[in-house]
Amino acid sequence: MHIWRAASIAALFLFGFVASAIAQDITLRSRDGSIELTGTLLGFDGEFYRIGTKFGDLTMDSSGVLCEGPSCPSLTDYVAELSISGSATIGSVLMPALLESFALRNGLSTTRNVVDDTHFTYVLKDLRSAKVVGRFLFRVTNTDEGFADLLADETDIVMALREIRPAEVALAREAGLGKLDEQNRARVLALDALVPIVAANNPVDSISLADLARVLSGRLTNWRELGGPDAPVTVHLRGASSGLAQGLEDRVLRPARTKLRVDSIRHATNSALAVAVSRDPFGLGVASFSEIGNAKPLVLDGVCGFEVRAARRSIKTEDYPLTAPMFLYLPARRLPALAREFLSFTRTPPAQIVIRRAGFVDQAPEEVPLDLQGNRFANAISVTTDLDSLDELKRMTETLSQMRRLTTSFRFETGSTGLDAQSRSNVQQLARSLEGGIYDGRKLVFVGFSDGVGPANGNLQIAKKRADAVRRAVEQAAETADLNRIEITTDAFGEAMPMACDDTSWGRQVNRRVEVWLR
Repeated sequence: MHIWRAASIAALFLFGFVASAIAQDITLRSRDGSIELTGTLLGFDGEFYRIGTKFGDLTMDSSGVLCEGPSCPSLTDYVAELSISGSATIGSVLMPALLESFALRNGLSTTRNVVDDTHFTYVLKDLRSAKVVGRFLFRVTNTDEGFADLLADETDIVMALREIRPAEVALAREAGLGKLDEQNRARVLALDALVPIVAANNPVDSISLADLARVLSGRLTNWRELGGPDAPVTVHLRGASSGLAQGLEDRVLRPARTKLRVDSIRHATNSALAVAVSRDPFGLGVASFSEIGNAKPLVLDGVCGFEVRAARRSIKTEDYPLTAPMFLYLPARRLPALAREFLSFTRTPPAQIVIRRAGFVDQAPEEVPLDLQGNRFANAISVTTDLDSLDELKRMTETLSQMRRLTTSFRFETGSTGLDAQSRSNVQQLARSLEGGIYDGRKLVFVGFSDGVGPANGNLQIAKKRADAVRRAVEQAAETADLNRIEITTDAFGEAMPMACDDTSWGRQVNRRVEVWLR
């Protein structure tokens, strides 16, 4: 429905744009008069014109041409404008907090003007001259609406709580927005997670992903089946257009080849969902990690005895299987310099502090010593069943005992050798750290792990190939790094340290990973 709406809006927008094209025709003439180009002004970022011509859309450097026509923008009084649309979870608090911090660090003031419940604008002024230098226009609704606005050419950036869908990718390419599923078209701003929650007095403390799928699909309807009272389970979820709700279907229901039950109670906001579950003694909801409220989070477990809690570190490493990256999607066109500077700021250490204060999980790499990973090694010992596995576990312990694990991890898309969305972002993040010399003089090891399905030796070889592939991706991305200043190697321990049970696709996916260790 939303894709149809987006296509319809795009058609209407283009019709209206063509109707007004005559009023926006401009002529760009080279300063020596030898080249002249006439077309429709599509945009101006303070440095480059973007115009539609009979040769297609062209981008021209303003310093090399003269602009003629009533629609020519001012070069001296230019005000950068950026429109941002999509998830209210991202747009209501996190993005404004980042923008205000960016402005403060760059000698700018911010004024927030509220238009209505979903629209507000930030006006940025230079503190010394009081000149307006930028306007950031926000529309905060949901992920579906954000992509619809992008396809209708009504926004520059989409805030999304799920990955872009194949149909949206295809429509974006048709609209000339580029391949939005490519690495440089999406970035992970921060991390959230999908957390099963119940009322504080509910006796159930944990649930497996398989049972969660059964509850959400209506195949499990009584708390008695989960060790609770003889009472029906009431399911609370975000609205159907919410990125969190759609991410839940992608991550839990689709792998289980089932669909959501039709009688779920929907909520417009994360806080409303958390409040409703905390007041419902027989309710089960799936909430944002950032807004659990007074509800009780459930631990994710499995038949093999593994347990994992949603916590800042387990979300950052993706050891928690329902980690939910918070995306910014950008079309293939230049943004104003002020917008590009803001986007660069979102990856800096000060921005990571803002992200943490807003209640989300940041992406600043942390080094985790071995003594804080006792549960992982204990789990590895408990599932060891033969001497070969024990020897590999011993080798792993001896190798890693003098090192620290970096919270930057790499995992792979289901049924694919390609990295998942968060890991693609991690490649860029680690590459920037190498370029900045953060790990100069140290040893960095990419360590591959696998699930336990199939022969152990084969799994070890696959894990080593994955570690080598991630290493190459990071080194290629670190174009300006002096790699002679750091020792980079790879190793693999196959199935020696599982993070979850191998009886489900979720567990196997969590176990197939590449970790980064430092000395």
